[in-house]
Amino acid sequence: MTFRKALLAAAAVIALPMMAQAQPVSGLYLGAGFGGNYLDKSGLTGTVEGSGNVGTGVYQDFSWGYAGVLSLGWGYGNGLRTEIEASFRSNQTSEQGRNSTAFAGSGTGTANSYGAMLNVLYDIDVGGMLGGLTPYVGLGAGYVWHEYDKVGWQGSAAGEVVSGNSGAFAGQAIAGLSMPIAAVPGLAVTAEYRFMMTAGHTMDQYQNLNGGAVTKSDLSVDNKNHSLLLGLRYAFNAAPVVAAAAAPVVAARTYLVFFDWSKADLTDRARQIIGEAAAGRGQGVTRIEVNGYTDRSGPSDYNQGLSQRRAHAVAAELMRRGVLRNEIVTRGFGEENNLVPTADGVREPQNRRVEIILK
Repeated sequence: MTFRKALLAAAAVIALPMMAQAQPVSGLYLGAGFGGNYLDKSGLTGTVEGSGNVGTGVYQDFSWGYAGVLSLGWGYGNGLRTEIEASFRSNQTSEQGRNSTAFAGSGTGTANSYGAMLNVLYDIDVGGMLGGLTPYVGLGAGYVWHEYDKVGWQGSAAGEVVSGNSGAFAGQAIAGLSMPIAAVPGLAVTAEYRFMMTAGHTMDQYQNLNGGAVTKSDLSVDNKNHSLLLGLRYAFNAAPVVAAAAAPVVAARTYLVFFDWSKADLTDRARQIIGEAAAGRGQGVTRIEVNGYTDRSGPSDYNQGLSQRRAHAVAAELMRRGVLRNEIVTRGFGEENNLVPTADGVREPQNRRVEIILK
């Protein structure tokens, strides 16, 4: 066994107790996920009280943040699921600038989103092709509150930040994979990508950090999110996963065909027995051994060849009756392995035989 094969075998032994065959979710389930969130760059447009319009091309950029979701759903047993979801996303400000040029100083503040969504999902049955993994897709719609907490820029002597919150209708697309855990019926690990966006938000406050008074604003911002989540899902009424029963081991069956002295010709009775062996292959038989023998009369080298001719005669009759050649292994043993032990030179009909062994 090569190192690669040994490594794969060891991995399989470790993984098998944890994995189970996927089952459609039926009934009530609870899910949760946590991971990273990327908030797309947002253009800043609108008017500021006493200052006029926000400068053309002003944008707000964000660093990777985090996201969490909690869902309560119902599976219909046919792959279809519906659920209600609560979500939270948070991203730190990276920079603020105009026309792709960042303002001097450092970005400051946090953008948060709080959402409530109704999702419709579908688990795709791939018939075990992914080793227990079940892909799923979904769409959702709901409402999201978007909050800017002192988002903007801060230099050594000047700066501007925006604070406020606004609600808007939202939609999302979901693509994921689930893997059931055999040790806990109903429990599955999930991995998801979610794209969530809203219809846009208008923040209701603007703050000037140049020493002036706080001025009110109507500032429009975008809210487009890409989330990568790992989570758990638990179906409350899942039946225990029963491991598939191993295929029964078929005991080897042997058929005996006897020959006249110094002959390799098949008698009518021999053909009848060979027909029974061909019909008895059945399920689970993957190999047919055809072993020829002689008694101890005659020269040993002659008997070796005679045993092989007897085996080939039986194999030819098996193939005539529909057995494939690659299922048959023929061998001649000559005077070896007598059914009835005799002295050398003794003719014994029980030893002049071919054994057909189905394995």
